[in-house]
Amino acid sequence: MKIKYLILILPVLIFINCKQESANPKPDIKINGETIKKHLEQLSSDKYTGRMPCTEGGAMTVDYLVDQLQNLKISAGNGDSYTQDVPLLTIDGEISDKMNISSPKGVLVWDKGKDFVIHTQRNTENIALDNSELVFCGYGIVDEELGWNDYAGLDMKGKTAVVLINDPGYGGDDPDYFKGDIMTYYGRWTYKYEEADRQGAAGLLLIHETSMAGYPWFVVQSSWQGPQQGLSGLDRSTDCGIKGWMSLKKAQELFEESGLDFTTEIKKARQPGFKPLPLKSKVSASLSNTYKECTSKNVIGIIPGSKYPDEYITYTAHWDHIGIGKVVEGDSIYNGALDNASGVATLLAIAEAYAQSPPERSTMFLFVTAEEQGLLGSEYYVKSPAVPLDKTVCNLNLDGVNPNGLMKDFTVTGLGHSEMDAYAKRHAEAQGRYVMSEQEPEKGYFFRSDHFNFAKSGVPALYGDGGYDHMTKGKEYAKALRDSFITNNYHAPSDEFDAESWQMDGAVQDAQIYYNIGFDIANSRDWPEWNKSSEFKRPTINTKN
Repeated sequence: MKIKYLILILPVLIFINCKQESANPKPDIKINGETIKKHLEQLSSDKYTGRMPCTEGGAMTVDYLVDQLQNLKISAGNGDSYTQDVPLLTIDGEISDKMNISSPKGVLVWDKGKDFVIHTQRNTENIALDNSELVFCGYGIVDEELGWNDYAGLDMKGKTAVVLINDPGYGGDDPDYFKGDIMTYYGRWTYKYEEADRQGAAGLLLIHETSMAGYPWFVVQSSWQGPQQGLSGLDRSTDCGIKGWMSLKKAQELFEESGLDFTTEIKKARQPGFKPLPLKSKVSASLSNTYKECTSKNVIGIIPGSKYPDEYITYTAHWDHIGIGKVVEGDSIYNGALDNASGVATLLAIAEAYAQSPPERSTMFLFVTAEEQGLLGSEYYVKSPAVPLDKTVCNLNLDGVNPNGLMKDFTVTGLGHSEMDAYAKRHAEAQGRYVMSEQEPEKGYFFRSDHFNFAKSGVPALYGDGGYDHMTKGKEYAKALRDSFITNNYHAPSDEFDAESWQMDGAVQDAQIYYNIGFDIANSRDWPEWNKSSEFKRPTINTKN
C-alpha cells in the first residue's frame, strides 16, 4: 500500500518542485570577460600607485568607479551621491631601529623589520615602551562562557602581552575544540588587538608563525610598516599603546633567555586553566609619528528593483590596496592586481550584466575603501548604512578572483554558516561544478574580508571562488598556483596583471556564478538565514514585510 501511495504522490511532488524552481526567472545574461580584463588592467596599472586611500591614486580610483557606474546608468546609492565619506586617521610611524629586551641572561637587541614590527593606533607624536614587563598571555583570549581567561589575575597596566596567533584548536585532534583547525575569531589578530585594549595593556606583541598566521613574515613587514590607517573620531587614549609582531625565532630566543621551554609553554597555553606567565624580561622600543586625518570614500551604486525596490542584494569588493612601500627588486608600487583590482573589475562586469535587466529586488554595488587597513570601509558602512541593514537580504563579497583558468570547484569560505550555501550549491552544479569547503580554514579567511562586517551585523554573506581543483590539471596544480601567489606575490609589488598568463575564463566563471546567485535571490521572496550552528544571526526584527 505504501508503494502505491508513493507512486500516486510522486508526480504531484515533482510538479510542485518544478513549479517552485520555475518561479524565479533563470538568468540568461552572460558576463563579459573583456569587461573584466579592461577594468583589471586599468586599475592595477602604475597610474593608480597602488590605490592607497587618501592618496592621489586612491582619489583617481574613486573617480574611475563613479564614472563607470554613471556610464552604466546605475543610480547613485547614497542619496544623491555615488560616494560615502569614510573618515580615516593616517599614522606614519618611524619605528626605532632596535628593540631592547632586558632578560635574566642579559640584553637582547632585535632589529626593526627583520625581528619585530610595531605601530600605534593613537594619534600621538611619540609613544614608547620603556622597560615594560613582558607577560606571556597564551592566545590572548577571554570568554566567560567558555571559562577561558588568558589574562586571569593580571593588572596589565604598564605591561606588554606576548600572545600567540591563531587559537588553541589549531593543530589538535578534536574538531570541536575551538572548531579544530578552523580558525575562530579568537584566532585573528584583530580580536587580540581588541582584547589587549580591553585589558589596558601598554603593549602587545604577537608571535608570528607562518602556518598559524596564514601568511609569511614578509606580509607582516609590508603590511605593518609605513602609513597605517584607522577610522577617525575614535577615542583610543586608553587603548593598548604599541602593537605589533615578533618573529618566531626571536620568540623562541626570548623564552630561552627567560629560562623557559617554548614548546612546553605553548602546550600549556592550549589547555583550559592556563595562567599568564611572567617572562622575567622587560622591553623597550619607540615610535615617532606624524599623523593626519583624511576622508576616503566608499563608492555605491544601486539598480532599483522592479517590484521590491526597498529590499537589497548587496555586492561588495574593496577597491584599495597598500600603495607605495618597501622596494622589492626595484619596484615600490604595490599594484594589487589580484588583491583586489580583480574583484573590483569583476563586480563592474556583474553590474554591467544587471544593468541590462533589473530584477525584482534592488541591487547594490558597494566598492569599499581601507579593507587592507582592517576592513575599515565596510565597518563604517555597516555602522552608517546607505540603506537599512534589515532590508539588506544578503551580501555577496568578491576579494581576489581566480586568474588561473576554469575550475571544477566553487570553494565557499565559511561553508556551513548560512542558507547561502544552498544557492552556491545549486548554481555551482548548474555550471558543472561542485561546492567545496575552504581548504585552509586555519588561516581565518572568513574574518579577513569585508563580508565579515556584514556577518557581524546579522546579514547572511557569501564569499567564495574557484581555485582549488583545476578543470583539466587537477588539485595539485591549482594548489601550487595558490601557494606560489601567497609566497611570492601577496602584498608584494609583484602582484601585477599579466595579460599573457592570466586567464579570463576562470574570472568569468566566478563572475557568472555570483551574478546567477544574486539574480536568483533578487527575484525571489527568500530571506536567507544563518544556520543554528553559526555564531551569527539576524537581529530579532521582521524582515519579511
